[in-house]
Amino acid sequence: MDVLKAIRTRRSIGKVKPDLVEKDKIEKILEAASWAPNHHMTEPWKFFVLTGEGRRPLGRILAEIAKEGMEDPDTPQNREKLKRAEAKAFRAPVIIAVACTPAVAKPNVEKIEEQAAVSAAIQNMLLTAHALGLGAIWRTGKPAYHPKMKALFGLKEEDELMGFIYLGYPDIEPPLRTRTPVEKKTIWIENDQPYA
Repeated sequence: MDVLKAIRTRRSIGKVKPDLVEKDKIEKILEAASWAPNHHMTEPWKFFVLTGEGRRPLGRILAEIAKEGMEDPDTPQNREKLKRAEAKAFRAPVIIAVACTPAVAKPNVEKIEEQAAVSAAIQNMLLTAHALGLGAIWRTGKPAYHPKMKALFGLKEEDELMGFIYLGYPDIEPPLRTRTPVEKKTIWIENDQPYA
């Protein structure tokens, strides 16, 4: 698939079939991620591929985190909420947790640049999944940044979980989307003058 077409036609697909995704396709997605631009060639990404029962610990942690905000987790309503939180780990046959592991030993490396590199890696993953006929969605939110989530994946204090890529074969038609014309978001500066 042409890269420009992939960029324009890729959509977040939140509903996928339970069918297994071939390992070679997952490996192609990970390989594409590793070619993201990164300052100082630090390659600050780390991937955790969760399939089958390997998703179960994620579900338990999602439920534990949800439980923290409940006054009484044993009410029928809250038990149902906890069940739904745990089930989130099974919404796709593959979940790839993506972490940023910044090169802290290098004094000239900025953490924000490391996170930007991992975000670029995630975009490569999403575009590759689309080109391979897969549906994917990048999910984040407060649970992704919770200390228990860091602990689950054995991340260090300086590391950050950047989110989860839910991956599978699409079970919905991609929604139509539009974008604001780029002309409305672009300022051309062609003369020596103040920018503001």
